[in-house]
Order: sequence, then structure tokens, then C-alpha cells
Amino acid sequence: MNSQHFLQTAVVFLLATVIAVPLTKRFRLGSVLGYLLAGVVIGPPLLGLIGDTSGVSSISEFGVVLMLFVIGLELSPRRLWVMRRAVFGVGLLQVLSALLAIATIAYYLFGLSGGAALIVGGSLALSSTAFGLQILAERKEAASAYGRQVFSILLFQDLAAIPLIAAVPLLASSSSAHGFDLHGVLRTGGVIVAVVVGGRYLLRPVFRFVARADAVEVSTATALLVVMGVSWLMELAGVSATLGAFLAGVLLADSEYRHELESHIEPFKGLLLGLFFISVGMSMDLTLLVQRPALVFAMVAGLLLLKGALLWPLGRLLGALNRADTWRMVVLLTCGGEFAFVLLRQAAGRGLILASQRDALILAITLSMALTPLLVVLAAKLLDVQPNKPSREFDRIDTGPPRVIIAGFGRVGQIIARVLRAQGIPFVALEHSVEQVDFSRRFGSINLFFGDPARPELLRAAQVDQAEVFVLATDDPEVNLRTARLVRRQYPHLKIVARARNRQHVFRLMDMGVSEPVRETFHSSLKMTRNTLEALGLSAELAADRVERFRRHDEDLLKAQALVYDDETKLMQTTREAMLDLEQLFEADTDPAAERERRPEVPAAEE
Repeated sequence: MNSQHFLQTAVVFLLATVIAVPLTKRFRLGSVLGYLLAGVVIGPPLLGLIGDTSGVSSISEFGVVLMLFVIGLELSPRRLWVMRRAVFGVGLLQVLSALLAIATIAYYLFGLSGGAALIVGGSLALSSTAFGLQILAERKEAASAYGRQVFSILLFQDLAAIPLIAAVPLLASSSSAHGFDLHGVLRTGGVIVAVVVGGRYLLRPVFRFVARADAVEVSTATALLVVMGVSWLMELAGVSATLGAFLAGVLLADSEYRHELESHIEPFKGLLLGLFFISVGMSMDLTLLVQRPALVFAMVAGLLLLKGALLWPLGRLLGALNRADTWRMVVLLTCGGEFAFVLLRQAAGRGLILASQRDALILAITLSMALTPLLVVLAAKLLDVQPNKPSREFDRIDTGPPRVIIAGFGRVGQIIARVLRAQGIPFVALEHSVEQVDFSRRFGSINLFFGDPARPELLRAAQVDQAEVFVLATDDPEVNLRTARLVRRQYPHLKIVARARNRQHVFRLMDMGVSEPVRETFHSSLKMTRNTLEALGLSAELAADRVERFRRHDEDLLKAQALVYDDETKLMQTTREAMLDLEQLFEADTDPAAERERRPEVPAAEE
């Protein structure tokens, strides 16, 4: 390829990406769909601006290799152990059930061989990790109950893709005229063992040696060298390069270099994955859609309905999701996935399936992926008409009398609970989120119960009347105020320690008799200010003095504004006056007499 042709191809790719991806993301359809549409437009199906689809495809598949390496890096044993029930329970059943159902249909209805049916069933059983995680992140639903279930299933699917990719050459050799290739199986197993053992004892010393150079570009080159080197060794042995990349990632998952490696690989992975999806769009056979639309749409509908029917009971029974969350999970996981493209291309290259069968399946998978963002948006509009209700009754509280009640068990409540527990101080924590309660209980038995702390009967069950302190740690200001009003009215003897979102929240809490609400970002901001002043060259003592002066000044201002916070004119006036006073205070600090005044007295004997 000459330089002019290379530049022209690069410009076409970048221009198509810059136009298509922002458009699809603007309509919340995801960037993956934008890449696919860009490939369709610039490829042979429409404009034909790029003719060398095979060359682009061979380069772009390295994006999948890098993605497998990053997935391997994220699979630390401890993380898998925490998520073992969802990953190896629901995820395993989803892949097995879909694989067997689709393989059976392919074998009996379409006349595929046993090996080809298994590969087709396995490829269609997988969903799109890129689509699923991106949609969850864009909709900010990754931490929801169904979001965590989707993540667990996608994680197992990524794991399942590895043996499926490794099985393609083995199934191809067993279905050939020579029969089962025992030598090939032993060679594959030997190479995998060699990579695991060699990587275990060689990779960390190599990265330790490179880290001493303290050069970012060398670290990046080393990360790419590991991925490409292991993948190349795997291909020399007749094994998939993606399997080698995955193994390299797993070997480094628990190393101290994991996060650095991931940060170096991530930009290359994103660009090459985009190129991969563009190449998929370029290779789509749209003539098949024109010539046999009934077959293509029947395949798409069959894939969505079959996987949806298998996912529904898994979400309801094993995942313990409500009806709305199960629908969301089903809509997100019924489509095909990016690993199916790799599997089907390898299967066609090894002669397991025909090229026409590969093209039809790739077209159906691509259309199912294109429909997914639309179905997600439609499902969200239909299901969000009514707010979700708690899926269970409040927990029964059966503990000894606590000294402290914690309302809210998010980031703030958890830290308070950990310190109290370490000090042996009995407490009861109340949390209104079912997901937060279930998640926190996985990490040990604590006195955490599901319930709304603003409910009087729940406070009585928690024996609030025998407590000494009530901690308001919820992150919702309105719930915080409602609970404070109830506690102040019914349990006036309690000392209330309250978390406040902002100054207006502080004023309203002070109106209820909460003497010193704690602003959630105030003290961390003061700490950052002190660090900033020290970084600018101020001594630690002077930086601490300046920050302490500001803290006292702002707390005095807060108490003054609490008396007039409902009068906007007086509030603005006190703010201006306070700013002027603070400037005068800091100007006075520059006076040498003030500096001497702040210094501690020096004993006469030392003068």
C-alpha cells in the first residue's frame, strides 16, 4: 500500500467515525452502532470508498486481541470469588442453555455438522460486552440490581469465548478427513502450559526491569510486546491469538503493574475496536438482505425471542429481579456479540461452515446489535412510568440495645460503622436500598437492616429510645430532613450528627435543632486547600494557619447566615461583607507584627 493510498484510507476512516459516532451517541444509541454504520457506508455495500476489506479486517482483529488482554487483567481471583454466584451460576446457565438450544436447531433444522452446530450455538449464545457495558454506563445503571446481573453474565460470556475460540481448530481437525488430531490437541495443551508457566516466572521480572527505566513509552512498548508476543507464539502453535492475549492478561491480573498496563493498552484497544466494528460493517452482505429479507429477519427475530425466553426465568428466579429489571436485562442481552464475528470467521476459514452461512449469521447478529439501543430506549420509556417499589418487606430487627443508630449505609455510613465496630460500640444501621443491603452483607455479618429510617415503627423496632446518638448519613437531603424532623420530635434526648449536602441543607437542619451539621465536602476541601498551599511553597505551619482561619471564619459566617437564609438580600449582603472581612484578615497576616504575634513565646533563657 503506497503512502498516498494509506493516507486516503485513514482520512476516510476518521471522517466516517467523526460523523457517524457522535450522531448515534447523540440519540443514545451507542458508539458501536456508529462504527457499524460507518463501515456500511464507506464499504462495498454502499459507497465503496474502501475496497481492501480483508486487509482492514486482519488489522482490526488486533482490537479484539487487546480487549481480551484487558478482560484477562480484570479477572483477579478475588473479584471472581466475590461474584462467584452470579458469574458461575446465572452466567453459566445462560451460556449453556442458549448454546444447546441454538446448536440443536442448527443441527436438526439446518443440517450443520455437530462441530459446526456447537460453534454456531456458542457464538450466538454470546452477547455484546461493548454494547451492554456502554449502555449501562451512559444510562448510569451499572450499579443497579439488573446492571450488576448483566455485568456478571457478560463477564462469564467473555470467559466462555476463550474455550470456544480454542475449540474451533480442534473441532475442524476432528471433522476433517484425517479424523481427530491427537497431536494437535497435545500441542495446544503444551503451548498453553508453557505460556502459563513461562509468564508466571518471566513477566514480572521483565516489568520490574522496565519500571526502573521510568519511561512511559518503554512501558507502553513492553505491554504491547507481551500481548503481541504471546499471541504470536499461540498462532505459531496453531492456537488462536486471542487465547494467548487472554492468558497474558490473567497472568498479570494480580500483579502490581495491572493498572499501569491497563492505562497503556486502553487507547490502542479503543481505536482498534472501533476499526474492528467498522470492518464488520464493511463486510456485511447487504445483497442478502435485499434478496432474502424474510430469512434474515426470521433469523434476527428467532435469535432475540429464543435468548429472551431463556433469559427471563434466569433473571426472575436465580437473579431475584423484579419484572421491570428482568425486562431490562433481557432487552440488553438478547443481541449477538462481537466475539461471534471472530468465531464465525475462524469457523468459515477452517471449513466448519460455508462462507454464505457465515455472511447470513453475521448480518443477523449485526442487525440484532443495531436494534438493541432502540429496544433499550423503548423499554426504559415503557417501564419507567411508575417508580420501582421495594421488592420486600422491611427487615425484622432483633438485636441488643444500640448506642448509635446510623441512617444510610452508603460511603459515609460505612466508614462510621467500621470505626464503631472496631471500637466495640454497638450500633444498628438502617438502609432503604435493597441492593445496598444485600451487597454490604456479602462482606460480613453486621447489624444492617433494610428499611426506611423515616418510618416511626422501624425506629421503634431498632430501639432508638435506648440509643445515645442518631447519625444521619443518607445522601438524599429531603430524606435526611424528613428523618431529622421525626427523630427530633419523638426522641428529643438523642444527639443528632447529620450529613449536609450544601449550605441551604445546613440551614434547614439547624432550624430543626441540629447544632452542627457536617458538610460532606467541606473538610475534604480544606485538606486539599492546605495541600495546595504547601505545594506552592508555604510552610506546613503557615498553610495550616491560613486554612484554620478560613474554617473559623466560614463557620461563623454560616451561623450568621442561618438567621437570615430565607432573605436573599440579607444573605447576599452578609456574603459580600464576609468576603471583605476575610480579605482584610489575610492582608493583616502579611504585617510583620502579626507574624511575630502568631509565633509561640520564646523562653528568655533561649533568647
